[in-house]
Amino acid sequence: MPGTLVSIDLVGIFVFAISGALVGVRKELDVFGVLVLAGTTGLGGGFLRDVLINAAPPAALADWRYLMVPVAAGLLTFAYHPLIGRMENMINVFDAFGLALFCVTGATKALEYGLGPVPAALMGMLTGIGGGMMRDVLAGRVPVVFRAELYATPALAGAAIAVGGTSADLPTPAVALAGAGVCLVWRLLAMWRGWHAPMPSGPASV
Repeated sequence: MPGTLVSIDLVGIFVFAISGALVGVRKELDVFGVLVLAGTTGLGGGFLRDVLINAAPPAALADWRYLMVPVAAGLLTFAYHPLIGRMENMINVFDAFGLALFCVTGATKALEYGLGPVPAALMGMLTGIGGGMMRDVLAGRVPVVFRAELYATPALAGAAIAVGGTSADLPTPAVALAGAGVCLVWRLLAMWRGWHAPMPSGPASV
């Protein structure tokens, strides 16, 4: 992977890891628990994708930087969580950028490993949301993507655009920009306007 893409990838992992570490701090976990949630959030989606598409060894294990970045993010959050917690709105914006990047790179990598368009789009979405889902399960809460917040849908849309453009042999930079742009704008608008997925109406039957 070119150096620029690796750098962007590591920035996204760093931001995701901070969000995971904040959950750990708020759950009153010790430093080990905070680091586990930071690493799970930052690396979980890409790790799951690589295992499922048989990309061995996973990028998280092949490059030491992928392991050190979430550790650094976790320790930083553990030490300075009052300050970082007050910056959560900004972190959520960077999280949206990370989601946009990962859904595109995840889908593209899946195509490179021979998956069809639909599975590749799903792998792109998984790359973006997998770490957060694993974090929430470990933290004992319902994953954010299941609580009506528009998060997985923008990721799937961005991944689908990346898959469609790549399959049509369009220029890679244009495809990546289009897919990431749709995901990013949709996610930011959902945060700003409070958009949510449809929820069941009326009382539960059980």
